[in-house]
Amino acid sequence: MSDQPGGVDEEKRATLRRFAALGAAAPLARLVDTDAQSDARDAIAGYLSTTPGAHFSKIRDDLSLGTGETQHHLRRLVEAGAIESFRDGEYRRYVPARRFSPFERTALGYLRRETPRGMLVALLRDPDATASALADDLGVSRPTVSKYAKELEDAGLLDRTDGYAVERPETVLTLLVRYADSFGEDAIALAGEADSLVRYDPR
Repeated sequence: MSDQPGGVDEEKRATLRRFAALGAAAPLARLVDTDAQSDARDAIAGYLSTTPGAHFSKIRDDLSLGTGETQHHLRRLVEAGAIESFRDGEYRRYVPARRFSPFERTALGYLRRETPRGMLVALLRDPDATASALADDLGVSRPTVSKYAKELEDAGLLDRTDGYAVERPETVLTLLVRYADSFGEDAIALAGEADSLVRYDPR
């Protein structure tokens, strides 16, 4: 927190301005009426253009908005057709409208979770990785890997017929690389290896 009076508000305004600039440049911007609060909506639009699949709390916290404020602006953007939401377990996630297929939205939801993302990243690097190797690599238990592997299979992101194989790996890799900065260090590191990983036959 800033020691200077008004410091927190200045930090919030700087964050909103940064993402509002992205939102104003995006085709989904200005689909709602311009008013005194449009900077916050532009900020949400810009944020989702770089962090698709974010859930409500992350949007609110990363943009330093209030709960009611976030609810209001998200509702306005959804009503205007600028963004779409979808249910992912206990989360409601948001993406720019008409940009992602159902498979991509499902993938984004799982890529926003640390352990499933780590599993997918590891399997993109090494398609022959075993459950034990994944557990060791991620620092989790073997049952945890098995649990998420079943979830990923049920979601259509993993084939467990013969070991573990990422479904539509090029699509998953593309999402990881395109939005690497919003996923974390594992995705950023993978992005640097992407050229050597595109070796799959399209499914």
